[in-house]
Amino acid sequence: MGDRKDEDNAAALSETLLACEREVGSALATSQDVESALARLKQRVKRQPSIEHSSANVQRDQHSSASIQHAPQDRSGARAMFIELRKLPDGSAEYAELRNQLVRMHLPLVEHLARRFRNRGEPLDDLTQVATIGLIKSVDRFDPERGVEFSTYATPTVVGEIKRHFRDKGWAVRVPRRLQELRLALTTATAELSQQHGRSPTVHELAEKLAISEEEVLEGLESANAYSTLSLDVPDTDDESPAVADTLGAEDEALEGVEYRESLKPLLEDLPPREKRIMLLRFFGNMTQSQIAQEVGISQMHVSRLLARTMAELREKLLVEEE
Repeated sequence: MGDRKDEDNAAALSETLLACEREVGSALATSQDVESALARLKQRVKRQPSIEHSSANVQRDQHSSASIQHAPQDRSGARAMFIELRKLPDGSAEYAELRNQLVRMHLPLVEHLARRFRNRGEPLDDLTQVATIGLIKSVDRFDPERGVEFSTYATPTVVGEIKRHFRDKGWAVRVPRRLQELRLALTTATAELSQQHGRSPTVHELAEKLAISEEEVLEGLESANAYSTLSLDVPDTDDESPAVADTLGAEDEALEGVEYRESLKPLLEDLPPREKRIMLLRFFGNMTQSQIAQEVGISQMHVSRLLARTMAELREKLLVEEE
């Protein structure tokens, strides 16, 4: 290419020199002839880079065109690969390699469909893995002889796999499938009625819309709370309010005593008057046995025997009630 350029420049320069030396009649060449030859030389020099650049572009376009023609990602290439896959025996190394190649070829479709469901509480990586499972199922079931494009066939399968993941794994608390479907129906009906009436629908309106009872509507609305959980460390209303954990009650150690006291009340009412008075003075008046003996007018030993006998009877009756 460089030799050709040098030859053209030499020819143009020779033509200019000849024009300078040529005689017209008895006179030398005019200045107009020299300027014309120099102009032609400049045009040739300017034309050389553009020709080289154009040639390079043609070669690059040809190389790109060749790579596109041999790219396996085009539809005809994918269809041919599916036809070949169906001819191979299952379990063979060639079948596994071609199957994996088809899966890798259509991974961009998986990523595109997974991104449609992001920001819904599930990590994008998990959605991509679930969508890839749907893609593998589509590759195994696709029949190229039906005349349908693979992307058209695979899209509903991949989307269905993602939705199934949200249905089975997206709920923080596992609820029956009936309630999951009822929640989706309530969400759709709420949106339609809100747009129709310009306000949030009532429970009665939702029940009429879905042809179910109001109790079922309330059950479906309550089940929606099980879809996501709230951290106990999150403030209740705003950033300055206490956390949810700070508002929860603690276990009351005296609760068991309240239960026993309520159980003892009817048993104390059935005691004889003297034993009842002694029990009240001892456990509710916090008096000693000597003080009780003086209050009742009996000996301290007698008070001790009455207390022991009465508490044994009460203990036995409490055990019988628990059984």
